[in-house]
Amino acid sequence: MAEKIVVVIGDRLGKGQNVAKGVQKAGGTAILIPGVGADMRLGDIMYKNKADLGISFCGSGGAGAITAQNKYGYPAQYGMLSIEEGETAVKQGKKALGFGFNDVEELGKRITLAYKTIKEE
Repeated sequence: MAEKIVVVIGDRLGKGQNVAKGVQKAGGTAILIPGVGADMRLGDIMYKNKADLGISFCGSGGAGAITAQNKYGYPAQYGMLSIEEGETAVKQGKKALGFGFNDVEELGKRITLAYKTIKEE
C-alpha cells in the first residue's frame, strides 16, 4: 500500500479546516497548524512531520512559503490566487505553496491529487 501524502496547512488567521477536508478526501493526511499566525510555522511543521507539501495562506500569499524556503530550502511558489496556479507549482516540483486566503475543499483536494499524479510517474 502506498504511503499517504502528508500536507501541512498554515493559515494566518487560524483557518484552513476546509482545505484539510479536501486533502483528506483526496486520500492524503492533513496536518492543520492551529492558531493565528500559523502560516509562519509552515516550514517548521513540514520539517518535523517529513511532509510532502505545505500550504500557507495569508493576505499576500507568501510569508509562510518564503519562510519555509529560506529556513529549510523547500522549493516555494507564492503569491498564488488560484487553484490552477497551485497545481502548476506542484507539477514544477514546488513543496511550499503560498496562497492568498482561499479556505476551500477543492484547493486541498486538487493540490493533493496533483502531487499524487507526479509521485506515481
